[in-house]
Amino acid sequence: MANKRIPSGSGPSQRQLRVGELIRRTLSDVLNRAEIHDPDLNAMSITVGEVSCSPDLKVATVYVMPLMGSVPVEDAIAALARNKAELRHRVASELTLKYAPDLRFRPDETFDRLDETRRLFADPKVRQDLARPDPEAEED
Repeated sequence: MANKRIPSGSGPSQRQLRVGELIRRTLSDVLNRAEIHDPDLNAMSITVGEVSCSPDLKVATVYVMPLMGSVPVEDAIAALARNKAELRHRVASELTLKYAPDLRFRPDETFDRLDETRRLFADPKVRQDLARPDPEAEED
């Protein structure tokens, strides 16, 4: 009998991660080779940072960012949204899933969070706390 339990963990399942990575690679290849019939989208250099899938694999959220700030991220997302059907068709033809996932495009804020983290670590108060010895570590 098949195990029908839904994992109680807070993170994505192994299958969600694997399918998300396959979608990311497929979209990256399609965008890199400029295979879409939209000259505006083909003129943009877009990086696909991450793809997260819903538990039923019917919705894939794609986090994208234009390279080197070549175009505003809103323009890139609008161009991708206009061509969502063609991109979805390309993903469906590459993957062997029961359903082609609905693609939702969002800005990739990973680099902004990295900059904020660096800024926080550069703060003198944080550096002072990091330099202070840990009393719990000395007791061991």
